[in-house]
Amino acid sequence: MADGYFAHPTAVIDEPVTIGDGTRIWHFCHISRGAVLGSKCNLGQNVYVAGTVRIGRNVKIQNNVSLYDGLELEDDVFCGPSCVFTNVINPRSEINRKGEYRKTIVRRGATIGANATIVCDSIIGRYALIGAGAVISRQAVPDYALMLGVPAVRCGWVSRHGHRLANPDVHGMMTCPESALRYREIESGKLVCVDLDEEESLGGVRT
Repeated sequence: MADGYFAHPTAVIDEPVTIGDGTRIWHFCHISRGAVLGSKCNLGQNVYVAGTVRIGRNVKIQNNVSLYDGLELEDDVFCGPSCVFTNVINPRSEINRKGEYRKTIVRRGATIGANATIVCDSIIGRYALIGAGAVISRQAVPDYALMLGVPAVRCGWVSRHGHRLANPDVHGMMTCPESALRYREIESGKLVCVDLDEEESLGGVRT
């Protein structure tokens, strides 16, 4: 444990970086100079973080994930094993594209499934769930959307607890089977939770 965070002896950390308290960095990770990691994150084996990447608090990144320049992960994001983020639209070995990196943002609470690919210029909405192996191609994914397939399309909605929501009842409500929180589609393609403020965490108070 150093400076409030844990880094395995095999991890490479190129100072200066910003790493929050309680974050754990495991075998063979590489954190590049300038990267910012929030508190209480967990980076599994063989994770690479480029220097301009910004990672919020309580982010879970599973094994074999590379986070390249231009990527921002907000609080409470989950990245499944071997998921992929790109940062150049038209890469060529013979042409230097370092001045053309595109931005990708993964909003709070979203899940990126194992082996999913997120092509740059995408925005993943809050609490969206990208299924394993899905491909997001320069899309704006709505909050709470369940995205499946290649290319990915919205196949339904998920709750903050990650459960697929059933069709709405006679009052237009969809209820999470785990938490009993209710959701409503307030306009086509836009879902909100009616029982919990959109900025409030599941625990009620962000610690």
